[in-house]
Amino acid sequence: MNIGYARVSTQDQNLELQLDALNKSGCQKIYQEKKSGKNTERPQLQKLLETLREGDTLVIWKLDRLGRSIRDLIQLVQELSEKKVEFVSLQDGIHTATPQGRLFFHIGAAFALSSGL
Repeated sequence: MNIGYARVSTQDQNLELQLDALNKSGCQKIYQEKKSGKNTERPQLQKLLETLREGDTLVIWKLDRLGRSIRDLIQLVQELSEKKVEFVSLQDGIHTATPQGRLFFHIGAAFALSSGL
């Protein structure tokens, strides 16, 4: 099952662009959050992570919507891998089902987060 996660940092921002992309990518369920990525308390993300099962795919719009730092992103993707859950970042062209996707994840995460996005 494809399960999406969409997040914006403030109540004034709109989730519409992310939700549209996640729906078009085939997500059957989408968790939404309006919280800063720096906030460690993201209840919808926690609920999503508890829901994921082997064979599922976590789909996000862009890397910076998920993690607070490179370390957080790498740790999260490692946890997904251990659960046998794939990871897709639509805008970054990352899909961890392939060796190239896993490599590109690490490179993309470094660039996306170091540029302050």
